[in-house]
This record gives sequence, structure tokens and C-alpha cells, in this order.
Amino acid sequence: MSTPVMSLPIDKLLKLGIHVTDSIHYQLSPAALVRDCVRRNEGILNDTGALIINTGEFTGRSPKDRFIVKDDLTTTTINWNEFNQPIEEKYFDIIFKKVTNYLDNLPEIWIRDCYACTDPRFRLNIRIINETPAMNLFAYNMFLRPCEDDLDSFKADWQILAVPGLRLNAAECGTRQHNAVVISFKHKLILLAGTGYTGEIKKAIFSILNYILPQERKVLSMHCAANMGDDGDTAVFFWVERNR
Repeated sequence: MSTPVMSLPIDKLLKLGIHVTDSIHYQLSPAALVRDCVRRNEGILNDTGALIINTGEFTGRSPKDRFIVKDDLTTTTINWNEFNQPIEEKYFDIIFKKVTNYLDNLPEIWIRDCYACTDPRFRLNIRIINETPAMNLFAYNMFLRPCEDDLDSFKADWQILAVPGLRLNAAECGTRQHNAVVISFKHKLILLAGTGYTGEIKKAIFSILNYILPQERKVLSMHCAANMGDDGDTAVFFWVERNR
């Protein structure tokens, strides 16, 4: 059963090379995403009603398979090291074509518009295009949610194309093995292939914020959290995020 497109800027998908059908699920609720996961046998519900999924081969991040496109924008502005690994533009183009072709041939996809950074001065609008509802549910929980009125004029600053079912040919694609996360600051695109571990989406956004905020906004990026006690007292935890 397909879900009709809701207020989705179709022209943006066409520019990515993605074929538009009625099986594009846009901004689904958590309940609908859970139903889709169960329908597709991607997960089961435990005795409390919580969704349990198996992320497959990868149960954590694979930092040695995260790459940043080395181009005229990043050559001298990235600290290239064992965490910030370069990949040539030609390989990004190859992977991008494989990812969009793969998405184009899927019977259904899930799309979510959301954003990172609460402060509107630093806010980053994100569009996430997923092969699986489980990854889209993760994005719902992980990122900030626009209201209905905001969606009408939503314009994505960055897009993530996540296809865990696509296995790359490492020799052809310039990667270490069949899975990869590839970030292009020039195209403002993140390509995620070959891994079902949802945390790769979160870390990819942290990675680009660690570049954008100090480089372009002159703001130091960091993780931050607050725990509130029973009496209303609050402890704030924050730490500088290494770009890896």
C-alpha cells in the first residue's frame, strides 16, 4: 500500500535523478513508520510495543569507511588524517549515480524534512531520503521537526541519500569496501550505502556541522546535554566534538 506525496517539492527529487511515484512516503508519523517496518519484516514489536530492528552487518559506526570529497573547496580547509579521509570527485560522481539509480528502482522510499541546531542563526535544513522506514524513524527521533506551516516553504540546505541495501564495488568506487559514507561540501550531499546502522546519519550531520559552524559561522561546535534532577536542579554537560 502506497502513501501519496504530501507537499513534497518534486522538482528537487527530479534534479537528483530520482523517479517520482506514488510510493514516496513523506513526513510519516512514528506510528506509521513502525507499521511500515513491521509490514516489510524489518523489525518486530517487543512486549512493551517498542520496535526492535536488526541493523545487519554493522551494529556500530565504521569510521574507516567515512570519506570527504577532496575538491577546490576542501583541499586546504580540511585537516586530512585517518578520520578525515579524502575521496576523489570522480568517485563521488560514480557513487552518486549508483545511489540515485538504486533509489529510482525501489518500489517505495521514505523522505523526511527536518533540521539541526535550534538557534535559527545556525539552523541547518536537512532532507533525508531513505530506503527503509527504520532509518526514517531514526531521523524523526534524532533531528528537530518543522511545523506544518514551515514545510510549505522548506528548502533543504543539505540532503542525505541513505541506501543500506546497495553494496558498492570498492575498486570501481574508490572506497575501502562495499559500504561507505561520502560527504560532498560542494554539492551539500551525503551518500550512505551498504550499512543499516542508523547512527551513521547522525554522525554525518555532526561532521558537516563541525566544518560549517567554525569555518563559515565562527562558532565552536559541541555536543551538549542537560539532566534534570527530581528537585528541578539541572546539570549541563558539554564537550567539544572532534571532527571524525
